[in-house]
Amino acid sequence: MSHQNSGTPDFTAVTDAWTSMTQSFFQSATAANRAAVSAMLPTTATQSTNGRSEDERVPASIPSVDHSDLDWEFDRTVDDREAITVGDAVTFEKTISEEDVRAFAEISGDTNRLHLDDEFAADTRFGERIVHGTLVSGLISAALARLPGLTIYLSQDLEFSGPVGIGDRASARVEVVEDLGNDQYRLETVIRDEDDDATVIDGEAVVLIDEPPAE
Repeated sequence: MSHQNSGTPDFTAVTDAWTSMTQSFFQSATAANRAAVSAMLPTTATQSTNGRSEDERVPASIPSVDHSDLDWEFDRTVDDREAITVGDAVTFEKTISEEDVRAFAEISGDTNRLHLDDEFAADTRFGERIVHGTLVSGLISAALARLPGLTIYLSQDLEFSGPVGIGDRASARVEVVEDLGNDQYRLETVIRDEDDDATVIDGEAVVLIDEPPAE
């Protein structure tokens, strides 16, 4: 992500303003995350809606997801649903591309020019276009989907501390911080912009992890 020159507000001022604008907006991000993940998943056509070919889609390495992509990376500390405990974590990472941003705008209806119009965005506090916050937060949903079992969102709280630039690589890490009983867990959810080496979203989710259907 490119950085603004000395004539623009410093990054601390930008992130303070960003947090102020968005802190109360996301008390529940389930629907937004669903839309975000939809934007990340290629369709079954020969050429996907985000411009990637079918050759870049690969079989899933775990049963909780349908497929993967050569650009995506994930790691998890537990493979058995019955063994999930406090401290277990999943990390999911991908580059958020121009195609992802435009697909998300079309799917969600969020056609804010801050995300789509270079000239318009150049005159904003960010100095350039940025990725939709809800698209970035969708990486959390992608990470949760890679926990063992069938993960069902119950709640999500988020606090934004900075933007993600188009073309930046972002990672989501979800860590179990409390076993609530009845297959429910509270997790810390953190997203980082790996290109800027910065945390951009902090939050907390509650999920239900069911036994997946028998195949």
